[in-house]
Amino acid sequence: MSPRAPSSQDEAAARALLEEGVAVLGLSLPATTLEALWRYAGLLVKWNRVYNLTAITRLEEVVTHHLLDALAVWPWVRQERVLVDVGSGAGLPGIVLALAAQAEGRPLEVHSLDAVAKKIAFQRQVAIELGLKGFHPWHERIERWQPPAPISGIISRAFARFDEFIALTRHLLPQGGRWYAMKGPRHEEELAGLPEDVAVRVVPLEVPGLAEARHLVIGELR
Repeated sequence: MSPRAPSSQDEAAARALLEEGVAVLGLSLPATTLEALWRYAGLLVKWNRVYNLTAITRLEEVVTHHLLDALAVWPWVRQERVLVDVGSGAGLPGIVLALAAQAEGRPLEVHSLDAVAKKIAFQRQVAIELGLKGFHPWHERIERWQPPAPISGIISRAFARFDEFIALTRHLLPQGGRWYAMKGPRHEEELAGLPEDVAVRVVPLEVPGLAEARHLVIGELR
């Protein structure tokens, strides 16, 4: 059975949660960006009823587990110029980060890769409907992808273990480039035995509305 459409009460509660969560994160996003994030959440719920883009189906959880979770890493990646989102699924975190960059007038280019065609089709539709600039969806595997321009960072949310993430993507990064891996509470064993030229730090994240611990693992190629 397909998930039911959200009621007006569901929508009001979720929208309030989004606005409150953005404020708690200390982000100053204009009303146009909040509206774009809200429209993205609505499109995700709508498409998910047919295309099974994500296991999360409730609108409030889309806000907390997807939108706010992605916005929580924005302060750490906003200095990037060209960011690759690997295994991006429904466009997370890439679409949210591209919206944040657009809101701040930052010249960020986001290349969003996924091997599943229906997920990239969804991302392309979102980019069109939101008028999203600097966002480029690719139906491609990272092993075969050739970036159109030098990249400065690579991010993933649910792609692979951190050590595997580095092994699969290090050919794309120049010296000084950075990996960003969004992780839950258990990630320590993924950091053992990393190459000596990869410097790692772990940043604890507090995501409004999420009880479980979240971390951003940052690796820099020295």
